[in-house]
Amino acid sequence: MQNNIEEKIQLLEEKFEKINQKTETHLEGLLWAKPITYWDYIQTDALLNLQIQRSTLPDEMVFIMYHQVNELLFKMILWEMDQLCHTALPSTAFFTERLNRISRYFDMLTTSFDIMKDGMEPEQYLKFRNTLTPASGFQSAQYRMIEFGSTDLINLVDIRFRASFDKNASYSEILDHLYWQAAGKDYHTGEKSYLLAEFERKYKKEFLSFMEEYSNINLWQKFKQLPEADQKNPDLVAAMRHYDKTVNITWVMGHFNAAKKYIESVPGSHEATGGSDWKKYMLPKYQRRIFFPQLWTKEELDNWGEE
Repeated sequence: MQNNIEEKIQLLEEKFEKINQKTETHLEGLLWAKPITYWDYIQTDALLNLQIQRSTLPDEMVFIMYHQVNELLFKMILWEMDQLCHTALPSTAFFTERLNRISRYFDMLTTSFDIMKDGMEPEQYLKFRNTLTPASGFQSAQYRMIEFGSTDLINLVDIRFRASFDKNASYSEILDHLYWQAAGKDYHTGEKSYLLAEFERKYKKEFLSFMEEYSNINLWQKFKQLPEADQKNPDLVAAMRHYDKTVNITWVMGHFNAAKKYIESVPGSHEATGGSDWKKYMLPKYQRRIFFPQLWTKEELDNWGEE
């Protein structure tokens, strides 16, 4: 027992010596440090006080917490993506394992739409949604970063401009022509809605930096760095296709069907909370967003989002 303690102290001394710290000082600090608790480590008090309603309707709390859970899952995805994409030469095993982690998070996001679709009363939603205008889930910056980290930027350009788009365009020009600009931009006049203008005012600088950082290290570029034989591995290709379809069809359709239930629960023409043409914007067959088009057949590409 004594030898074990002495060994641990020796390892601590080596650790602290590397950062010019005194082991004695750190050991002294342990005498006065409070034991860690679950609620301090997880910061549950802070976390559970982040839900601020704008209305008196109880189902708004479900709406808030659901989207906060989404953002936490987005952060987990970006955390895994950061490790994978910033590994200089990832092994095929490491690539596959991290990709499967990311896919599992999106699988959770996909199945969680039952909470949105069946977890609120339409009458309550249609009342409190008007207190949220002009905010929209469209303004999730983390979700946009996941897109930037997944594929080459040309695959995110609006399908109307993609074929003829200048490959040497600046990141700012690319940002102005991404598919989701259609939710808040009049391409005839160039005028941006308040929804889009505020989103860019808040995040444009961060987006441009992230786009540049991941331009050569996104998931597709990392996949292309793997040995050629592994790029043809059926299990790995299936994992890539699963991620692509889950993010760009299954998850989007889950979102679409949840929105449709509430927005169409009363007669008349309705917009999304941000004022966009939600059907035209959300449906995969219009977005034509495909992370890894090289991994799909021509027939699959032609019928993208049609099933």
